[in-house]
Formats: sequence, C-alpha cells, structure tokens
Amino acid sequence: MKPVSMILAWPVAMLVGSAGALAQPTAPGAALAQPPTRGQLLYNTHCIACHSTAMHWRDQRLATDWPSLKAWVERWQSRVLLNWTEADIVEVTRHLNDAIYRFARPAG
Repeated sequence: MKPVSMILAWPVAMLVGSAGALAQPTAPGAALAQPPTRGQLLYNTHCIACHSTAMHWRDQRLATDWPSLKAWVERWQSRVLLNWTEADIVEVTRHLNDAIYRFARPAG
C-alpha cells in the first residue's frame, strides 16, 4: 500500500505543472494586451462622449499637424474647465496622434 503523501503528491504536482501552461499566451510570441495610457484614459473619461472617432476622420478636420492637434486639445480642455497640466495635454495629444492622426512629432 502506498503512503498517503505519495497518493496526494501526484495530483498536486500535476496541478502545479499545468498552472504554468495556463498562464502562458496561447501562441508562442503572442503579445499581451497593453494597459491603457494616461492620455487614453483622460480622453476616454473626458472627451469621448462628444468626440467620437468619426469626428477625427471627417474631411474637414481642423488638426493638420502636431502643433495644431495639441492646440485643439489644449483649447477644449480649457473650454470645459478640466485644468489639465501641460503633461496631461501632451499625453492626450500623443494618444490621439498614435491612434488616429499619425503626424510627425516635434523633436525632443
């Protein structure tokens, strides 16, 4: 007759060994979802209700480069009294640029 510790050790070892496999992505090299950026969180919290992505794709969009996009972010956050810092404005501008506009960023 086997000792109780041997009988229990095998199922425990199988569970521990399979737990690592469950934690791995389904395909080798598969990327995990990235957490949202600060700019994305600010935009989704304060802007998306009125500014859907359709607005950014319209034919007559007013942002034509990085400085004008940043100016629009600054203008709107001021208009709705968000009191964002310069860093917040840059983060939202970066989010919009990375997600939609793809303007060249200023050096530095």
